[in-house]
Amino acid sequence: MIRPAALVASVAGAALFTAAGYSTGIAPRTWNFSAYLDDAPIGYHRFTLREDSARTELRSEARFEVKVMFITVYLYAHDAVEQWRGNCLESLTSRTDSNGDRQTVAGTREGAGFAIATGRSVETIDGCVMSFAYWNPAMLGRSQLLNSQTGKYEQVRIVALGEEKLSVRGEPVNAKRYRITGPRQPIDLWYSTGDEWLGLESTVAGGRRLRYRLD
Repeated sequence: MIRPAALVASVAGAALFTAAGYSTGIAPRTWNFSAYLDDAPIGYHRFTLREDSARTELRSEARFEVKVMFITVYLYAHDAVEQWRGNCLESLTSRTDSNGDRQTVAGTREGAGFAIATGRSVETIDGCVMSFAYWNPAMLGRSQLLNSQTGKYEQVRIVALGEEKLSVRGEPVNAKRYRITGPRQPIDLWYSTGDEWLGLESTVAGGRRLRYRLD
């Protein structure tokens, strides 16, 4: 039996070691999204991808602040580090503060499975595990995805909705639209014809619309 605290410590240490060890000279890929609730800017979500010949590291950082009548009513902070080998997760650490509700998740490859600790429990998922890795179009072919914020391995259905025009950095581009259902709220994603991630939209509490616009 793996204790959650031990798992968190071992994965966190591996993440720090790997981050310090990237010196391939390959420039990282970044996605800098401004986040909007309906039409109001609320913050950002930034993704940084570093690769070498054997592995891939994805770091994400989100900061949201929602105000009503100039008063802050909601704060959100999320940080995650994912280590990948091919299209399979090797490790994951995340910290989330959703308006004071704090949550941590840690996971690591253990033989033929992937062990996940949430601070409350540990479970092992068999086989190759993918998270909601929007940056990786291989995700679109999966029927289960790991939620890096909650540690839940979720059943999903992903369908193509066709092509449409999307405004990216002020310019209209041809984009392919997909919809993920299965999570509590559907998630729409847009990709370029070359499979580059371009945008995201979802419905959140109160029927409001959360949008990511690429900077």
